[in-house]
Amino acid sequence: MNKLFLFGMFAIFDIGMKTYQLITVLGPTASGKTNFAVALAKQLNTEIISGDSRQVYRSMDIGTGKDLSDYVVNGKQIPYHLIDICDPGYKYNVFEYQHDFFRVYNEIKAKDKLPILCGGTGMYIEAVLKGFRLLDVPQNPELRHTLKDKSLEELEIILASYKALHNKTDVDTAQRAIRAIEIEEYYKREAPAKNEYAPVHSLIIGIDIDRELRREKISRRLQTRLKEGMVEEVERILATGVDPEDLIYYGLEYKFLTLYITGKLMYEDMIARLEIAIHQFAKRQMTWFRGMERRGFTIHWMDAGLPTEEKISQTKMLLNLY
Repeated sequence: MNKLFLFGMFAIFDIGMKTYQLITVLGPTASGKTNFAVALAKQLNTEIISGDSRQVYRSMDIGTGKDLSDYVVNGKQIPYHLIDICDPGYKYNVFEYQHDFFRVYNEIKAKDKLPILCGGTGMYIEAVLKGFRLLDVPQNPELRHTLKDKSLEELEIILASYKALHNKTDVDTAQRAIRAIEIEEYYKREAPAKNEYAPVHSLIIGIDIDRELRREKISRRLQTRLKEGMVEEVERILATGVDPEDLIYYGLEYKFLTLYITGKLMYEDMIARLEIAIHQFAKRQMTWFRGMERRGFTIHWMDAGLPTEEKISQTKMLLNLY
């Protein structure tokens, strides 16, 4: 028997929800995807699963843009998952994410709710939507030794020679590039032929933001986060005993702020290089999402400038909720 839901003045049945197993909200950094996902979750009385590879770390709040206050709407806490689940210094990976995702996903589905996956880490998102059978890849000391003196540019060329799917959007340090090559080498020998999980049929909403507006928002947001204490945040993490190289591994804000704090970059140089790196990161995110479309995913793009209510209305229509 169909259940009746009320959204504002509209009475709708859950038959539309059964078309999809998940809603995915993706987009580049600074596109406003989280605010939209939270508003949508409130309308649908559901919960959010983060698809961000760095928001899993505790204490890394300002630099990763968690903005946890955004998950409270008119005094109502919107439940979120896979944020603050491990400590700085740990190298969380897509293998762990996939297993954590499906554990949380099944818990939400058991409540008869339609989960919302929201994030910008393309590899994490694609891994759960396709249900790839991923392997827990061990370190390869011999390979690491042969690569240790190569520059990031040289490592990127090596990584680009592999055909397998890898999250190149986050590879902006030599450590991460070496780890990526290590994974590709392992999969070349050991990659399984079947999926571990069934693919998830998801409605995918992409938040599309004009490139110049995106650049403006990134620059403004960086200055805001610096004023909010992003440097002090990294200093506190380092003071707990986390190795600087482990923070540099995470890239972007944590890479450049650590280099500044440890005296390897001047402040103005740090800001200039970090801003460029974030712009490049956003571009790589969009390249990944366009690649998803080429790989068979349908992404329904919505202009970031549309009012939230309009984006929600369009989403409901795609869900057949009207």
